[in-house]
Order: sequence, then C-alpha cells, then structure tokens
Amino acid sequence: MLKRVLLKISGEALSGKYDAGLDSAMLDYLCEEIKTIYDKVELSIVMGGGNIYRGASGSLKKNIKRSTGDSMGMLATTMNALAIRDCFISNGMHATILGAFSIDGMFEKFSPIKANNLLNQKNIVLIPGGTSNPYFTTDTASVLRALEIEADVILKATNVDGVYDSDPKKNSDAKKYDELSFALAIEKRLMIMDITAFSMAMHNDLNIRIFDMNKKGNIYKAVIDESIGTLISN
Repeated sequence: MLKRVLLKISGEALSGKYDAGLDSAMLDYLCEEIKTIYDKVELSIVMGGGNIYRGASGSLKKNIKRSTGDSMGMLATTMNALAIRDCFISNGMHATILGAFSIDGMFEKFSPIKANNLLNQKNIVLIPGGTSNPYFTTDTASVLRALEIEADVILKATNVDGVYDSDPKKNSDAKKYDELSFALAIEKRLMIMDITAFSMAMHNDLNIRIFDMNKKGNIYKAVIDESIGTLISN
C-alpha cells in the first residue's frame, strides 16, 4: 500500500461526455472514486485546465501570446480545483486548495510545509496553477509538487489504459507497455507526458503510473499498487 501519492487529472477528463467544460456527472464520479481511498492514503491532486482553456494550442488560434495563453490556462485549473474541492467537502472529505499562486479570498499559495501539515491530517491537497510560470505543463507541475511533498508515486489518470508504442486508435497492432523506462519513453517520444516531466522524474527516481480513470475502481487499484496501466520508472 502506498502512503502518499500525487494524482494528476487532466482537464479533458473532467469534461466527461462533453467537448469542453465541466461535466457534473464526471465530477460526481471522481468524488465517488476518491472516497474509496480517502482513509487509505495521503492524497494531493494536480489538475489540468484543458476542458476550459488550453494555453499552448488556444493561443495559437487567437491573437494571444503563448505566455498569456498559459496564464489563462492556469486560471482554468483554479476553476476546476474550486469545483473539485466543493464536491469533496459535500461528500464528507476534507480538502484544501494550495495554489501555485494565491487568490485573496479563495486560497493560499502552495508551500511544502503547509501541504505536508495538511496531508498528515488526512486533508486532500488540491494544487492548481501549474508551476505559475508559462511554457511549463501541468505534467511538469505534477512532478515538481510530488518531489516537494515526497510522494511515493505519481498516478496519472487519463482516458487510455496505459502507454502504447503507437496510437492504438490508428494501429490495431499497437503494443501496450506494462512497464517502461523513462529513458525509452524519452527516446521514443511517447508523449503521454512531456519530456521535461519525464526528465525530472527520471533524475529524481520518481515512478509514474499511467492508467484509465474511467474504469470504476481503477483509482483504488492504483493506490493499493496493483499492476494496472503502465508503470514508468528507472
């Protein structure tokens, strides 16, 4: 059983059956899944904002600088965090937001000391805002925060059941990896996470498990360290 984990949830996953926005059914589903592990693990969550605004691609389509687009994406993650927090609290779980930046009246700025104190009290720590810097993805933010709180592993919840050597939607012969090294993931440019995130995790010996969050019970299985999805390690 893992003691402390960082769960990374993409914004796209939160949009559920819709192309964009926040699907209330998916939010309820996430809360139900998290409740199964609430008393079993110290949990922090980094969330994306792509269901509301994706900085890198969104800024290219409009007359917006990439750095500005990334800032808009950071704000999108805070909207997701506020919704997730309220859902957790309404389901009897303690949850606190510590953002990469503070917003008066909403939440404080993240610090490892604050986060560790909350985690020790079985308080779920939600961490929006990426790294607070443009040009860095929420995947990189996940690795950074996981290292700062000394998490045992990063659990990346996605819409696919693991990492493949090619796109399984386009190639019926695509091979799924049960285990994969960071070096091979970088060499083959398997973009389930960005290379900066992979490199940071590799150099700090932090394991990452990629799994499908849409299958009921998978978050619980990942937390009890069952071999689901793909484990990326050194």
